[in-house]
Amino acid sequence: MSLPDQSVIFGTEDLLMSLCNSVTRVLSVATQSQVHYSGMVQRISKTCLKPDIGCFVLFDGGFSGLVIINFSASAAMELYQSYLLSMGMSKEDLVSSYTSDEVSNVMGELMNQVVGDFTGKIRRELQTHITQNQPKMLVLNKQVMLSVDANLDNPEARRVTFYTGNNNIFYLELAIDRTEFIKLYDFEPQETPDPDALMAQAHQPAPAAAAPAAATDSDTDDLLKSLGM
Repeated sequence: MSLPDQSVIFGTEDLLMSLCNSVTRVLSVATQSQVHYSGMVQRISKTCLKPDIGCFVLFDGGFSGLVIINFSASAAMELYQSYLLSMGMSKEDLVSSYTSDEVSNVMGELMNQVVGDFTGKIRRELQTHITQNQPKMLVLNKQVMLSVDANLDNPEARRVTFYTGNNNIFYLELAIDRTEFIKLYDFEPQETPDPDALMAQAHQPAPAAAAPAAATDSDTDDLLKSLGM
């Protein structure tokens, strides 16, 4: 079967850009600030976790890969504080050190949202399915070379520089098998969910269980009559 004349090819850089857009989309909404990334990408030979806070996520399925995000202490604290303040917490309730477990937990939650947004786009736009593990956050005081079995036969690695609203820097690294997606026929991608609506839904309190209806006086009278009372 011959392919359409205008086949659309979706390669490594396209996957990387989709991932970068998920990072900026989720973090910008979550922190109510402007997160953006550099227009230049680096080809790197290997990925690694670096100080001060490193996060990695493995994904598998339609294609396999490894995502690493390395935050400086200042970038992590800015995102952590902006996220919780935008949710209505007071500044006095926030921790002051990036080494706190609370910072790692919040950053892990944000990264889970980022990867979830990315896998959703892959499903809608490329019509394939990938799964990911729970993001792992590590507080580091020295560089750690990360070697993870991600089932990569012909890996390619890239690094992109990101900037927070206050111009603090963090880095995203992607290792993925060399792959291309070729469009066989025209189709309409599913609509992108509204991140504001999704976050509002996620933070809505669970509906209270309905209280059992109180027995009416007539019900009580009927019960007493049936018992001969």
